[in-house]
Amino acid sequence: MSRRILNRWFLTAFLAVCAAFSAHGQATGTYTPYSIYGVGDLSHPGTAYNKTMGGVGVAVRNNRYLNLINPAAVTARDSLAFMADFSLYNDNKLFNQGNIKSASNTFNIGSLAMSFPIWRSSAMMVGIMPYSDTGFGYSFSYTDPDVIGHTGNIDYSATGTGSIYKAFAAAGVTFFKRLSLGVQWNTYFGQIEKTFYTDFDDASYNSISNGTTGRITGNNFKFGLQYEQPLGTKYALTVGATYSTATRLTGTMESFRISGGSASSDTLYYKLDRLGTDSKVHLASEIAVGVTFQERGRWMASFDYTRSDWRGSNLDGSRGFTASSVFAASVAETFRVGFEIVPNVNDIRYYMNHVAYRVGAYHRKEYFLLNGNPVAATGITLGVTLPIVNRFNGFTLGVDLGQRGSLTGEQIRERYVNVSIGFNLFDIWFRKMQYN
Repeated sequence: MSRRILNRWFLTAFLAVCAAFSAHGQATGTYTPYSIYGVGDLSHPGTAYNKTMGGVGVAVRNNRYLNLINPAAVTARDSLAFMADFSLYNDNKLFNQGNIKSASNTFNIGSLAMSFPIWRSSAMMVGIMPYSDTGFGYSFSYTDPDVIGHTGNIDYSATGTGSIYKAFAAAGVTFFKRLSLGVQWNTYFGQIEKTFYTDFDDASYNSISNGTTGRITGNNFKFGLQYEQPLGTKYALTVGATYSTATRLTGTMESFRISGGSASSDTLYYKLDRLGTDSKVHLASEIAVGVTFQERGRWMASFDYTRSDWRGSNLDGSRGFTASSVFAASVAETFRVGFEIVPNVNDIRYYMNHVAYRVGAYHRKEYFLLNGNPVAATGITLGVTLPIVNRFNGFTLGVDLGQRGSLTGEQIRERYVNVSIGFNLFDIWFRKMQYN
């Protein structure tokens, strides 16, 4: 493929994803009752490449794909190439609590990133991805005869929408061809709205709506390292680690309570809180470690462990972040494993030998407790990357099958089938011309 055609392909894809990000900001990026708590449902980081292997990436180095998990991995690339990656995410859930069942289907943006060399063994990467999504809606009617006998039927409902995005810029450098160090600056921005309604059928009673609108910003840094140890000429062992600093949330939190009826509407309460530099509400710091063993150019097996302590985040008890007294911030942990194999990347006859096949699994404990009980998710992932034109450009298709929550402890069980689609683009842009 010529550079001109590839550039047009990338520009078209870039504009399409930008439009999708804009649409995502006005639509529901997720739908889950668990997004009512804290800053919402945390997105799974990484590209479709990472997600098809259970989400591993702390110790993964591959010059065919961008790895958004560890900023040190940005140096695993061709020093003359421009690389880009974008992905889409389809979320399908079935909910079950007691005898109540429901389903949802949402579309989300996975990521958009691009990378280019800086000088020799150093490189840079920029991009954007969702950090968390809020999307819920439920309703019920009061049935206590002692109450509705005096007031008539009372209906209660709640809705929530919004997203927090993370834009980032990362740079890395490799020393002695084995040790890679990276640093990433992240900026967070977005809006979360939560509204709760109480409606009376009897017109002599005014209905009440109350809620919050949070416009949130914040900044933090992520540091990463990877060390690759060759084992003979064919094999290699890579270890990696990352640390993300805590993110103090700034912006505004608007709170309101409005009484409305057929005759008039009154604002019962309104307050605008400013989350300044002295705000005590923050996103938790995070530490992650990983190890990868591989046969170069053929197969790779990887394991990651991630931990973040949210107990001091002040989300529980802070206006706009706590929707119920049953919510308490906790310690989040994730275990991930992933495996990839390419049968024969140098085969010139059979296309399927160039395809990358992947499988992975994970177990994740969420960053909150409900009624003192942890909420956990377990799943498996499957995926392939189909080469396009040459082995560096590819189309990735993956599926994530899992369950979150349970039918005990007043939790809601979610069973989901999520589909991820990714495109990774590669082109030599920085070759020095030898003649005109």
